[in-house]
Amino acid sequence: MEAVPRTLLRDRAYAAIRDAIVAGAIAPGAVVRDADLAERLGLSRAPVREAFARLVDEGLLESKPQSYTRVTPVVASDVRDAAAVVGAMHELVTRIAVPRLFAADVEGMRAANERFAAAVRAGDVEAALRADDELHDVLVRAAGNRAAAATVARYTPLIRRLERRRFGEGGACRSAGLHGRLIRACAVGDVDEAVRVTAEIWRTLADLVDTEGADSADTDTDSGDDTAPCADIDAGEDGSD
Repeated sequence: MEAVPRTLLRDRAYAAIRDAIVAGAIAPGAVVRDADLAERLGLSRAPVREAFARLVDEGLLESKPQSYTRVTPVVASDVRDAAAVVGAMHELVTRIAVPRLFAADVEGMRAANERFAAAVRAGDVEAALRADDELHDVLVRAAGNRAAAATVARYTPLIRRLERRRFGEGGACRSAGLHGRLIRACAVGDVDEAVRVTAEIWRTLADLVDTEGADSADTDTDSGDDTAPCADIDAGEDGSD
């Protein structure tokens, strides 16, 4: 049996720690220690340290040399910046991908949206966000733009932290029909409409960020506001038309 390459151990550590931060299993402000996480992951400290460096670069961790490494808070301005970049990349890949889609790709989007809608109805935030990623990843893969894909992968976790928190508070979603509209546009090869819907999805996310900023600015505001938007969550449209 061959040894697992060091790069794979680093990637394994990175993915596990990133996912725990995004899911809230490691809370904002929590101090993380390479020895502790290495033991929990069954790895040596070296790949965990490398993962820490990458997560600091991506904004999920902050570090003060010889002092601490801790999870960053969810800051509305940081999420807004990330959302602007990721949204632009999704518009780009949508424009490239739509003419390249096969029927199987559209069916894959529909299936992902059915899983998405079912997860929303069940209140399963992890499954909903995973299905949402799967739906949009069809377009990212079809576009074949590696720079855009890398940018989306890098900055989406910053956004998901906020989406997950808002979803978990039971906020009502104000993006009904967006997934279905996107899928219909893709099915008929309407590039302009698909890009318009993609832009609308990301405008919905901007509303989410603005709501978070308002809550952060007023400590007397109930952050569980039942009118808070849930970016790109559509429980009423399964895209199966």
